[in-house]
This record gives sequence, C-alpha cells and structure tokens, in this order.
Amino acid sequence: MSIGRVNPANRLEDQGITGLGTIHYNLIEPQLVEAALKRGEGTLGKGGAFYCTTGKHTGRSPKDKFTVRTPEVEESIWWENNNPMSPEAFDLFYADMLAHLKGREVFVQDLYGGADPEHRLDVRIVTELAWHNLFIRHMLRRPARHELDGFINDFTIIDCPSFKADPARYGCRTETVVAINYTKKLILIANSAYAGEIKKGVFTLLNYILPGRGIMAMHCSANHAVGDTGDTAIFFGLSGTGKTTLSADTSRVLIGDDEHGWSEKGTFNFEGGCYAKTINLSPVAEPEIYATTSMFSTVIENMVFDPETLELDFADNSLTDNMRCAYPLHFISNASESSLGGHPRNIIMLTCDAFGVLPPIARLTPAQAMYHFLSGFTSKVAGTEVGVTEPQPTFSTCFGAPFMPRRPEAYGNLLRDKIAAHGATCWLVNTGWTGGAYGVGKRMPIKATRALLTAALDGSLNDATFRHDPNFGFEVPVAAHDVETRLLNPRETWADKAAYDAQAAKLMAMFSKNFAQYLPYVDADVKAAAIG
Repeated sequence: MSIGRVNPANRLEDQGITGLGTIHYNLIEPQLVEAALKRGEGTLGKGGAFYCTTGKHTGRSPKDKFTVRTPEVEESIWWENNNPMSPEAFDLFYADMLAHLKGREVFVQDLYGGADPEHRLDVRIVTELAWHNLFIRHMLRRPARHELDGFINDFTIIDCPSFKADPARYGCRTETVVAINYTKKLILIANSAYAGEIKKGVFTLLNYILPGRGIMAMHCSANHAVGDTGDTAIFFGLSGTGKTTLSADTSRVLIGDDEHGWSEKGTFNFEGGCYAKTINLSPVAEPEIYATTSMFSTVIENMVFDPETLELDFADNSLTDNMRCAYPLHFISNASESSLGGHPRNIIMLTCDAFGVLPPIARLTPAQAMYHFLSGFTSKVAGTEVGVTEPQPTFSTCFGAPFMPRRPEAYGNLLRDKIAAHGATCWLVNTGWTGGAYGVGKRMPIKATRALLTAALDGSLNDATFRHDPNFGFEVPVAAHDVETRLLNPRETWADKAAYDAQAAKLMAMFSKNFAQYLPYVDADVKAAAIG
C-alpha cells in the first residue's frame, strides 16, 4: 500500500524495489511529525520541535564510507581518499538490504539538491525512520506539489539504520556502511541513525558530478548584502569553525549554511535548510538559530531536555558534543527566497586553530588562497566524528576531504580559475584559540571575529595598514575597529613568547609536510606561496 503524492510512473516498484509494506510518499511536516511520534521515534518538544536521539552513532563514520569501483569512475575517483567496494559486494549488500526491508513501512521524499534548476540533482530518499524523512525534507529543496506528478529521480538513497552489514560478506570494516554506486545511481546507508549521513551523501554526489561540468562544488556557507546579490561572500570551513553562525548575519541575506555551487552565473545553495550545532547555543549571540529550536517540526538531535518542562539543556553534552538542530531555511528571517547569489566578492576560509598560532584574520593572495584551500587546516571539533572527544589538528583538503570524490587539484584549479575570472578577495579567519594552545588559551572572541568580518565584507579592512606575517607570508591588519590590537598579533597574546615561536615552527612544519603531496600538481606561484 502506498500513501501520498508521487509520479504514478515512478513508484519504488518501477525501480525494482518490491515487497515493502506501507510506503509513505512525500508526506509533509505535520504528517511526518505525527508518524514519528506514533512510531515512538522521539518526543514532541517545546513549540512542536521534534526531539530524538541517534544511539551509538552521534556523528559521521567516514572510515565506513565506500565508493563502488566500476569502470565508469575508475579514472576519476581519488582512491587514496575514498575506500573502494567491489561491484559484486555492493550487489550482495543491496540485495540483502532489500530482503531486510521486505514487509516494512518506509518513508519516501522526492527532493532537489541545488537551487539552480539548470544544475540541480533530483534525488529520491527512502528512509526506515519517519524523522529521517522529516530531516531530509528540511535539508534538501522541496518540489512544488504539482512537480511531484512528473518527478523522475537521478539518484536514490536508501537509509536503513536497522540493517547491520556483514564485514565478511561485503568486505567492509564494521556493521556500519555508507556505499555510493555512481554507475547504478544508488547510495545505501546501514546501521547508523545519524541523519547527517544522508545529507552528506547528497553533497558527495554533487561534489562528483558538478566539477565535471565546470562548476565548483563547495563546503561553505554563503550570504550577500541586502539588495545586492553581487556582494556575495562564501565561508569555507569544516564543522565547528563557524560557517553557520557567521553566515547567519542579520544585516545580510543568508543564501545557505553549508553546501554551495559556483557556476558561470554565480553562487547557488545545494540545500533548503540548515543543520546547526547547538552546544552552548546562545540566544544573545545567535538569536535566529536559537529561536528555531522551539519552532514546529525542527529536528532536535541528541540534546538533553527536562522531561517535565521539555526545556533543552544547551550545555549538557553527555550524549555528544555534536548536538544539532535541523530546520528549513525559511525559519531564518533574513534567508534568501531564491537561495541564489552572484559571483563571490569575498572568500572567507575559516579555520579553528587549536595551536593558538594563527591570527584572527589574514588577507591572502590568489596563490596563498589555493595553498590554504588545498591544505584545509583546522581542528576536528569534539563529537563531529565518532571517536573525536577533543579538538585535534587536521588537514582536510578543500575544507571537506570526507566529501571529495575527485582529487583535490580538480577543486583547487576550479577555485583558482574562478577567483582569477571574478577578482574575489580571499581571507583566512581563525575562530580557534588565542593566548595559548587548546587547554591553555581561550577561544577567539566572537565579537572580534564578527567585527573583522564586517570590515572585510564592507571593504573598509582593505584600507587598513597590514604587516607581513613572518611565518606564513600573508598580510595581517595592524589595527581594526572594535578589535583589541594585540589579538591581531597572536604572539603578543602569549605570556611565553618563546613557547609561541616553538608552536609556530611546529605548525609550519606540519603544513609543509602535508603540502608535499600536492607539489607535483600545482603551479610555481602556489609552490612559492608555501611557508618559508
């Protein structure tokens, strides 16, 4: 039996997926909340938000993500970064998952990945959990109801947390698997209730498909000035670096908070919603995001709450540091209706430096921008991935290595060419530590970060006096409005200057060692931008 609106010529049976129980097609938010509550998947919270937990997996499992090694993708996948799975193992995995789903109730959403109709990906998501269907309905872009009558999906994602993979049978690492088959246009997710795996599966697809069309796929947030889509800014950065918080500037229009494309026409959001971290979320510092946590149908993931008052505890990380809320973009008052912007005028590369070495902002040359983009230095923030319990320094190329199917140079060269064509100004912004390394220093004051970003985006920071950083070679402002001067020179924030010098030398050596892998693939100007 099937319930809901769907293209009558494009039911699951037409895709060879048969024997299921009740199939719910394209239910809307009240129906999905009702179904999730009826099935005991969570709790109705304040304002009608939906509270749920994800069990063992409270973050992504990147080591359990696989790409099926078929002839069609053999030459284009970055295999050093993407675990291979044989087509035969995938076929077994798929058959076993379908057998497991026989007779079970499932929920289906037909959605778009990409705000630009010319470059979007039409995706069908089949989920075992009703709240996962609600989550992905928030996160991707919804067709109009009449568009569902003719919807034909490009890819299908089947998300089945109750199915445990057999490592001996499929050649995988654990019972948890995320398997992408570009040839069969399928993604299978097993044994993880962490909904972020679905979202990042779509991002990975777009990261593979769009560069082949000359479109830059980016792990970034984006906004533009009110009334001026040409004044677009993009914010690269891994989870925990501030993409969502800093792009949700109420004085600007939010295009999107996590994933975007840069085409010949400009910037476009891949998504229709936001997936914000809520640990220590403040109604003062982040009022718009905070307000979404008590709105109807917002998904509240892995947060502790009072069972009587239903008040959320934003400081209690006993379940995970990676507590989150997922909500549609229109819950943010300054969100763009079109989710489109112009060519970026400013490119911000966010890093969370746990060493306490980098300044709060630095201006980069185009070559330095490619160097730092390929380096992708930051610190993994506790809870974002399984096993990460405190910040760890890492180099994640393109600020999103887990989602990059192609070699880094494919993305780096696209970025370089687009910067050159459109004259964007590039900035490196450190939202990490100052006055010492993690455990000694303090997080960079968000007030200072906001002031520096405002000055960078309105152009006034370009008029400042800059010093040449002796370690990294980029330009750092000597002074800025509403920013304590010594913050701009991180060495001055350390009580022990010799300790800072030693820490800087350690970090520079890490940069050099990491970048050695890219030296055969980059131009001379990028090599010259390396530290030294």
